[in-house]
Amino acid sequence: MHLDATLIAQLVVFLLLAWFTAKFVWPPITRALDERAKKIADGLAAADRAKAELASANKAVEQELARSHHESAQRLAEAERRAQAMIEEARKKAEETGQGIIAQAKAEAEQQLIKAREALRDQVAGLAVKGAEAILHREVNPQVHADLLARLKAEL
Repeated sequence: MHLDATLIAQLVVFLLLAWFTAKFVWPPITRALDERAKKIADGLAAADRAKAELASANKAVEQELARSHHESAQRLAEAERRAQAMIEEARKKAEETGQGIIAQAKAEAEQQLIKAREALRDQVAGLAVKGAEAILHREVNPQVHADLLARLKAEL
């Protein structure tokens, strides 16, 4: 065989192989590569969108947290104001009740003082009557009268 015929046959086989590869093998590989590149590009775009959405969501969460903290601070302050008002109201009621109790105790003490005076007057009257009876039963003697009055003073 000749070298020229071998080269020509190899050239024809090579060209047939190149044509076959270009016609049937290369297009599916190119399509697969293009699809893969498109998927990668879509994935990167989705990742960028997700990053943007995450940043937006983080910002919204921070705003919501700030609003929540502000609302809870307001509610806490309102609760403290209400508690102070309730404490003040309870203090006023306690003072009023205390003053009423004090007034009632004073009135009771005054009543007891009046009753004690009345009882003392009754006792003094009884003792005076007893003393007068004792004086009248005994003889009229200034010394005996002085002794009886001294005993009455001691009893009072």
